Amino acid sequence: MTPLLLRTLIVCLAFTVCLGELSFAQRPRPNRPFRARQNLIEHRDLEYANVDGSSLLLDLYLPRDVKNPPLVVWIHGGGWRSGNKGRGGKFVPLLTDAGYACASINYRRSGEAKFPAQINDCKAALRWLRAHAKKYGYDATHIGVGGASAGGHLVALLGTSGGVKDLEGNVGKHLDQSSRVQAVCDMWGPTDFLQMDKHAIPGSRLKHNDPRSPESLLIGGPILEHKDRVARANPITYIDQQDPPFLIIHGSKDPAVPVHQSIILEQALKKNKVPAQLHIVENAGHGGPEFNAPKINKMIVEFFDQQLKQPKKGPEKRQQKK
Repeated sequence: MTPLLLRTLIVCLAFTVCLGELSFAQRPRPNRPFRARQNLIEHRDLEYANVDGSSLLLDLYLPRDVKNPPLVVWIHGGGWRSGNKGRGGKFVPLLTDAGYACASINYRRSGEAKFPAQINDCKAALRWLRAHAKKYGYDATHIGVGGASAGGHLVALLGTSGGVKDLEGNVGKHLDQSSRVQAVCDMWGPTDFLQMDKHAIPGSRLKHNDPRSPESLLIGGPILEHKDRVARANPITYIDQQDPPFLIIHGSKDPAVPVHQSIILEQALKKNKVPAQLHIVENAGHGGPEFNAPKINKMIVEFFDQQLKQPKKGPEKRQQKK
C-alpha cells in the first residue's frame, strides 16, 4: 500500500468516526426491544421528543425485583458540546443496585442549539418520564436528578427553575406534566460563568472568559459581552424557598470548574432556607476515582433515600415562579 493511499484511508476513517460520534447521541432505534442484564431490565433509545426531525432519546433502567421503584434521572456532562447518555456513568449501577429506576438522557448540544435548548430538553424528558411512569412501572411522583460538570449545571438549574415559564419551553408532547424535581445531586457543576476565571486554581488552562469557551458557546456569544444571558443560565438566579434539597459534591483542586462555583450555590440555597449540603473532596480534580469512594457512594444513596423514599407532598401543588 502506497503512503498516499494509506493517508487517504486514515483521513476517511477519522471522518467516519467523527460523523458517528456526532450522530450517535440522537440516533433513534424505535423498535429495539428491552434487554435484561443481571438484575436489570433495560429500555434503550426511547424517543422522548422530536425537534425539527431529530430524535431526543433516553435510556431507562429498572431493577427487576423492585415493584414501582422511585426514579432518578442522570444528565451527562461534556461541556454542553459533547457526550451522550451512554450508560449513566457510575450513577446508574449505584442507584439501580439501591432499588431505584434510572433514566439517562440526551439533550441538544451547544453545536446544535444554544441555551436554553438544553434545559428545555431536560424538562421535556422529565415530563415524558412522568407521563410514561405507569407503562414502564416506576414511581415518578417524586423524581431525583444527578449530573456532573455540564450535567451538574443542568440538574442544578432543574432544581431551582421549577415553574419558571421562561425556561420551561414547549419541547415534547406532554406539556400537561410537571417538570419539577424533588432532589438534586450536583457534582462539580458550574453556576455563575462570570466568576470562574477569577477563582480558577493556579495553572488552570481553561479560560472561561474566552469567546471560544464552553460557556460562551453555550449562550451563543462571549460571556463578558452577554451578561444577561449568563444570568439566565445561572441556577442561582432562580433560587427561592420552593426549591428541593441539594447534595453538592466538588473537588477542591478542580482545574475546569472552580470549587467556588459550588460554594456560592450552597450559600445562596441556604440563604433562601433550601436544604443544601456541600461535600468538598480534598485534593480531587474534575472527576476521577476519588468520587467513586464508598463514602461518596453511600452519601449519594442516603441522600436520595431520604428525599425520595419518604412520603412527601406532590410536585403539582407548588406555585409557579415568575
